[in-house]
Order: sequence, then C-alpha cells, then structure tokens
Amino acid sequence: MRQSFIVVRDAETETLLRNIANPLFRAAGVDPGLVRIILLRDDAINSFVSTGNRMFINTGLIAGANSVGEIVGVLAHETGHISGGHLARLPDAMQEAMLETIAATLFGAAAVVGSSQSRSRGPFGDNSVGDAGMGAMLGGQQLAMRNFLSFNRGIEAAADQSAVRVLDRLHWSAQGMVDLFRRLENETVLTTAMQDPYLQTHPLTQSRIEFVTHHLDGNPYAKAALPAAFEPAFQMVRAKLQGFLAPSSQTLARVKSDDQSAPARYARGIALYRLGHTDDALKLIDGLIAEQRANPWLYELKGQILFEGGRGALSLAPYREAARLAPEQSQIRAALARALIETGDPAQLRPAIAELQSALAREGDDGESWRALGTAWGRLGDLGQANLALAEEAMLNGDIARANLLAGKAEKLLPAGQARMRASDISNAVKRENRKGF
Repeated sequence: MRQSFIVVRDAETETLLRNIANPLFRAAGVDPGLVRIILLRDDAINSFVSTGNRMFINTGLIAGANSVGEIVGVLAHETGHISGGHLARLPDAMQEAMLETIAATLFGAAAVVGSSQSRSRGPFGDNSVGDAGMGAMLGGQQLAMRNFLSFNRGIEAAADQSAVRVLDRLHWSAQGMVDLFRRLENETVLTTAMQDPYLQTHPLTQSRIEFVTHHLDGNPYAKAALPAAFEPAFQMVRAKLQGFLAPSSQTLARVKSDDQSAPARYARGIALYRLGHTDDALKLIDGLIAEQRANPWLYELKGQILFEGGRGALSLAPYREAARLAPEQSQIRAALARALIETGDPAQLRPAIAELQSALAREGDDGESWRALGTAWGRLGDLGQANLALAEEAMLNGDIARANLLAGKAEKLLPAGQARMRASDISNAVKRENRKGF
C-alpha cells in the first residue's frame, strides 16, 4: 500500500535538531555536512537513518518526548548507526530497494514543492496540506521501515554502545536514553500492530536497557547537565508543533490561558492564528518578542501571521528582523522575498531577488523559491532570467520536457555569461537524460 509523507520545513525545529546533532556527529567522527536531517510529519514516536546519510525524525518523537534529553539520546543512537556504517551491512538487494524507495520519496518532495500554490510564506506551509498546514507533501512509495530498518539486535546494541561513548566524549548524560526506553518498555508485550513504530525499527530488549543503565552507574556524566539552551529551545519547538499539528480547539482547551509560560503562550498564539484570530495571536507573539528580542523565530512567525492576515506591508519589518537575527536561514530569507514580491511595488523586486538568490545559494533544491525568483525576474521584464529560474524549478520537479523548453528560451535571451552557461548546462543535462531513456 502506498503512503504519502509530509516533510516539515521549519527553521526553528531544524536549528534545534542541528544544534543537538552536529556535536554528536563531530564526536563520532562524522562530518555534519554529509548528513541530511529530514523532519517528517508523523505522530508516531520514531526516527531512522537511510542510505545516503539521511536521518529522518518524526514530529511525534519531539511531541512525545518529556525532555530534550530523550531527543539527545535518540539522535546519539542514530548517529551510532551512521558512524558504524550499519546500513552497509544490509544485503545488497535490500540496500537497492531502500535507495529506490527513498529516492522516489524525495523526488516527490521536489515535485510538489515546485508545483504547489501555497498561500503561506512562513514555517509549516499552507493549510491546503492537512489540518496542520505543513510543508510539502511527498509522493512515492512508503519507506517500508518495517521491512528495511528492523535492524537485528546486535546492530541496535552496537548503536547504543556508540551512543554512550559519544555522549561521554561530550560530557553529556545518557539518562535520556534510559528514560525513553523505560517509557516504551511496557509496549514490548503488545502485538506488532499495537506497538509504537520505534519498537519495530529499533527492537528493544532488556539487555539494551540494562546496558545503558549499567553505563550510568558510577559514570561521571550520569547527571551532567546538557547545554543550557537545549531545554528551553526544545520546549518552544514542542509547543510550536502542538500549535500547528493539533486541532486548534484542542490546543486551546489543553493549554490554559492562565499558563503564562513562554511555550504555553507560543502554542496558544499559533492556535489563535490558525483560527483566524489575528489580533489575539499577535498580542501573544508581541508579548513573547518583548521578552525574547533576539529570538528570530518569533519575528518570523509574526511576519507569517501578518502576511496571511492580509497585512503584507506590515509583515516586512518582522521578516527583515528575523533575517537580520538569523542571516543564514534560507527559509526566512525566502519568506521575506515572497512578501516583498507580493507588495506589488516594482522597487521591491530587486531586493526580493537578492534575498532569493541568497536563499538558493544555501538550498538550491527549493522549487518554490525558484518559482518566486522566476516571477520576480518576469515582473522586471528580464525573460531570460525568468525562464532560467523556471527551468531550474522544472528540473527539480522532474519535468524534463518543460525544463528543456525553458532552458532553450533562456539560452537564446541571455547574454554571454554565467547565467547562459547554466541554461546550456540544463539543456545538456536534459539531452543526457533523454539518451538514457533510449
């Protein structure tokens, strides 16, 4: 049976995961730049790695964790799979099937991102994709985790051993691993259909629990505190996921108005925004900004609320502040660019192009940004650049015929230089693909 997946693109959540994972990767001897972390919208507590050093994290893992320590433990374990080369131990036929499945899934992401007509310009995308309004829906086959990623117990134990070694090197506690194991332990007696998927992809045995528990006995880092910024960032991300993923009425009922903690106000503000109560949502977000003036994610969300609330001109200031505070975040720059384009002011088109070019220099596989760039160039009357940007989008979507057509047009219109060379590269790539087809 085929299953569609939704990839969640949110700079705040991705930053939290990277801030945790990158030190783990380095301590394990893994280059962080070689690992792609992908967040999936799925309520189940689960995570897994695939060929090509891709690490998949379910939103359910973050929402279901009691502390950031549990996330740290899971990421340390998955890092153990990568550093240990465990996927390479799978039979060749299984590796090939996994590669084809993952490739089909990620190809689907590019196709839908490029062809969607999302109204949203900020994190979590558009309400046309499910109730929560999350990023890009992935076509393709089910990842078949139960068939491909049910590692044998020996490999799981090896990943645990690697995890605790890496955590010790960082002077981080492995208590989160035990906490998660203990919570899942009672599920091991359930039938496979009733178990949490984490138990199916990571078979949990008493020996694994005993190993980590024994490791903590007398360990100098057993009660060591994790970096101070981790827990508050985790609490805000978990609140954000609740605000976007759960029905808004449920969030408002669960998170009481007398709870004045920052995560509670964050969740309530998002729920109110999703219900169309723009002013009430802005009041809560502005209150948080007053307390956390260096938090780019709050400005980003304020920009999104204003933009989608029909106040596009007002969204520019918070988007710009978010971009100033987090200049490396391509998603924020792309959101600012789209807001600039939607003002309808020709004077804003070149600044929008600059923002999009900066974003695409970091994430060149964002089809929506290529389409926005094509729109901006088109409105400036530069049809050569417009066709080139749309050809890039078509290539990402796998629409070879359209990419060839647009690249050919761009090649004829562009003056000699780097842009025309890129149009030629696309045309040549299309010709190579066509020859392969024959």
